[in-house]
Amino acid sequence: MGRLFWKFFLCILLAQVAATIGVGGVFWLRDQARQRATPVLDSGPPAAIALDAAAATLRHGGLPALRSLLPDMRRPQLFVLDASRQELLGRAVPAELMHAVERELRDGAQGGDSAVWRGARRLVGPGGEQYIAFVSRNFGRQIGGDTGRQDGLRDGTGPDTLTPGLGPGPGPRRRIGQSVVIGATILASLLFAALLAWYFSRPIRALRSAFEAAAAGDLAPRFGPGAKGGDELVDLGRDFDRMSARLRALMDGQRRLLHDVSHELRSPLARMQAALGLAHQQPDKIGITLERIERESNRMDQLIGELLTLSRLEASPDVLRRETVDLVELVDGLVADARFEADQSGEAAGGAALRVEFEADERVGVEGDPDLLWSALENVVRNAAKHGAPGGIVTVSVRAIDGVARVDVCDRGPGIAPADLPAIFQPFFRAGASRTGIDGHGLGLAIAQRVVQAHGGEIVAVNRDSGGLQVTITLPSAGR
Repeated sequence: MGRLFWKFFLCILLAQVAATIGVGGVFWLRDQARQRATPVLDSGPPAAIALDAAAATLRHGGLPALRSLLPDMRRPQLFVLDASRQELLGRAVPAELMHAVERELRDGAQGGDSAVWRGARRLVGPGGEQYIAFVSRNFGRQIGGDTGRQDGLRDGTGPDTLTPGLGPGPGPRRRIGQSVVIGATILASLLFAALLAWYFSRPIRALRSAFEAAAAGDLAPRFGPGAKGGDELVDLGRDFDRMSARLRALMDGQRRLLHDVSHELRSPLARMQAALGLAHQQPDKIGITLERIERESNRMDQLIGELLTLSRLEASPDVLRRETVDLVELVDGLVADARFEADQSGEAAGGAALRVEFEADERVGVEGDPDLLWSALENVVRNAAKHGAPGGIVTVSVRAIDGVARVDVCDRGPGIAPADLPAIFQPFFRAGASRTGIDGHGLGLAIAQRVVQAHGGEIVAVNRDSGGLQVTITLPSAGR
């Protein structure tokens, strides 16, 4: 068990022991107070009424009627002694209480025969018998430790075994029972504290082992949906699984990116080395060789520039520079460049040039970085121009719809295989045979997606029913 387990265990145990001591102390103090309670004469009005009732009962019904009255007199509790100082129901009277009764009778006798003694009184039976009656507080509690004993006394079935001057006390059996209860409480506290400490420390130990495994490179999930429990510690384990899954995806993406970058850089480097070898072997073709080297170096420069842009977007997804940008004006400039390049390509190929059509509202404004937005939209428009059918049409539209700016770029090329649509925004992705021979590194749409997401927008690509690909970009309008 770790240190956290023992901390939990000791804290819970101390709380349980403190509660046990507190409750036990309260009961102990109550028992002590009961044991220290001394029976005293009751001289209040209820006592006077009880004594009057005893006198009337003895006078009219005799001793049998008085004996049957005594068990019913419980509040206040009435006691009657005969001439031999024996209680009529056989109840023992403590010595100090007897002294108090004698003192009350003596003080009352000094006050004259007509005095009414409310604490104790002499009674005279029909045959002249002398009795002493009194009412006592706390006397019943010491005599009758339980209901059964009081009932027995009421019925006259057995005398009480009270030691004069002392209550019966808790007794050995009661002390043993109290000790057993306290011991069982302590054992239950130990068990409860151990279970609770184990419950809290177990998921923390599992988290620690998961962190150690992650530090060693093992990012496999460890707290799946089948994990028992539904408390915050289990939720923390599931959060760790989500974090490790995200880290694993990022690491896999970095590995793929490194592999793709090395592959993309190796191809132009290999062609440059081949061109240099050709220049050494055929010096008369040095001009063609230099053109090849220049072209490959430009490709490498473009690739490195796109990689830097993608890396900057992934490292800092928030746009630091924000200003109002007119999308209509921005896309209009991009369309003009695309038309110029399409005309040049058509003349070079000796065929019909690709037409680029532009449709827009009067003004559509967004908040963002104009350079990044230019880069994203340029990649999308160039991608459509590259893959559009020769002599076909690329349509670019900019609209303000329901508080968002929407840019649609549609071509009439071969489209994308449905299975490849979810992957076209991944770095270095290029479609299969339909895209062969097309210049590019597969980074344009990935950069466009990062830029759009950094501006709080969304980019989606779908195949058109009439053929070709449609890329839709939505951005929050300015002022939203």
